[in-house]
Amino acid sequence: LIENRIEKILKELEIPNAKFLIKHESLENLNSLGQDSFNFLFSANKGVEPVLISKAASGGEVSRLVLAIKEILASHKKLPTILFDEIDTGVSGEIANKMGLLLKSMSLTRQVISITHLPQIAAKGDHHLYVFKEDDGLKTRSKLKRLNQEERIIELAKILSGKTITDAALNNAKELILNN
Repeated sequence: LIENRIEKILKELEIPNAKFLIKHESLENLNSLGQDSFNFLFSANKGVEPVLISKAASGGEVSRLVLAIKEILASHKKLPTILFDEIDTGVSGEIANKMGLLLKSMSLTRQVISITHLPQIAAKGDHHLYVFKEDDGLKTRSKLKRLNQEERIIELAKILSGKTITDAALNNAKELILNN
């Protein structure tokens, strides 16, 4: 069951007591969306009955739920590329690390593009692109620059320490990249 697979991934992402249910209801009348209604129910805690995700899940829990669902869908659809735009919202520390490991695992069978501001996730990428905007006076354009190894370390250090890059941030960035 998809529900069991999602719960398994959520346990790996530090929601050990996750309960995820898909509730199906056949509607009496056909409408513009069909004759079926599906509700996604969730509980993160023991002894708490699953309710609609919008009523039960924190931002970090929603991020992990979306990642779990997308991982399952991507494996069934055989998608060649999957894009995540700040899938890590509301998480940090070890949870971010575990999300990064799941993204890295997904990248073994498809191209994964992840837009992130978390060093634990960014460091696990094989390639890094720096996204920036350029204003020529008439128009603002978004641009990409592929980073070499030294630039990767510098950009990761900026994520860690802000505009002023410290030696500690540089060392931490090097460590993160080398250990992933």
